[in-house]
Amino acid sequence: MKNKSTLKISFIALFAAIICVGCFIRIPLGVIPIVLQNVLCVLSGVLLGGLLGGAPTALFLLAGLIGLPVYSGGTGGLAVWLGPTGGFLPGYLLGAVTAGLIAGKPSVEQRKCSVMLVVRVSLAILAGMVILYIPGVIRFAYWATAAGKVPVDKTALAYTMGACVIPYIPGDILKIVIAIPVALKVRPVLAQYLYEDTDKNN
Repeated sequence: MKNKSTLKISFIALFAAIICVGCFIRIPLGVIPIVLQNVLCVLSGVLLGGLLGGAPTALFLLAGLIGLPVYSGGTGGLAVWLGPTGGFLPGYLLGAVTAGLIAGKPSVEQRKCSVMLVVRVSLAILAGMVILYIPGVIRFAYWATAAGKVPVDKTALAYTMGACVIPYIPGDILKIVIAIPVALKVRPVLAQYLYEDTDKNN
């Protein structure tokens, strides 16, 4: 049991580090680059499963909050949280936890992919990627309204969707398509170290 606890901590730290490294990975695609941190947070949630899936994202957010340059573009600190896109940061945690709860804990038996398993993992990743936008949209809409950035012919929500959501949908779809088979392949491998034996039914 002690060994499994150590392994869980190790995997949490590993996935947190991967999410942090994701701040420097940008894939140019037209005007809007594709960043990987959002899908890495959701994927870590699905891979670890349950509430544990949110731990790497929480650690990543804490690292950035204390000033480490781990947020998108190599930024960090409280100023990012207070900025117009600061709502997306707690959204990452919300998306990771949601994905982990929907996917549930992985098990070795999941090496044999059933239709229900594929649907569940796919739904978990999709839900996580959608839900992570909610706090960000609310925060950006509030900021845009307060700062007088909303055009007279648009609502704050319409302006926010056009600026922060719609342009990123194609990239997010691509990330989801890639993340699903990765999750299905890696989850049973992690289960051997995290949830089998004495931890199997907890």
